Amino acid sequence: MSASTDDEVLLELFAKGDQRAAALLTERLGSRAFGVAMRVLGNRAEAEDVTQEAMMRLWRIAPDWRRGEAKISTWLYRVVMNLCIDLKRRQRGGYLDLDAVPDPPDPAQSAPEAMQDGARHDALQAALMQLPERQRQAVILRHLEELANPEIAGIMDISVEAVESLTARGKRALAALLAGRREELGYHDG
Repeated sequence: MSASTDDEVLLELFAKGDQRAAALLTERLGSRAFGVAMRVLGNRAEAEDVTQEAMMRLWRIAPDWRRGEAKISTWLYRVVMNLCIDLKRRQRGGYLDLDAVPDPPDPAQSAPEAMQDGARHDALQAALMQLPERQRQAVILRHLEELANPEIAGIMDISVEAVESLTARGKRALAALLAGRREELGYHDG
């Protein structure tokens, strides 16, 4: 079994009791699922919970997985999105403190660079959280997770045209939200 082993093969091996296959599949898909959940929710603990639940659901369906019907990553993104939506619905009216989400330290950067990157991350996260939910989901999947529009359409259960519309409107809204902060965030025309 190698790093290039197909996701479906790994899932089938896990269903037969191969724990190495589970570890490899978790390593491959877990961090991306967490990234999506983190960007949608803006809360590390909640994103970890959503990712764990999504991976548990993947393990539970492993014995019944029907090869070739869907990409495992697409299925997992859809589960993550649905769990995020469910969590947000339960929290309606609640306040998510984006400033409480710590930025991970990066030893390769200088302190000013790390502060600048942190400010940019925080500004993007705050702006993302101001977008309507469906726009935020589409923008995250397309521009931060770099998924193709047809895959996003499958995850969100909408048409490719709807994905294109949501991402275009989302990008314009983000640009408007961040326009007045270019200099503060260290972006200089030149």
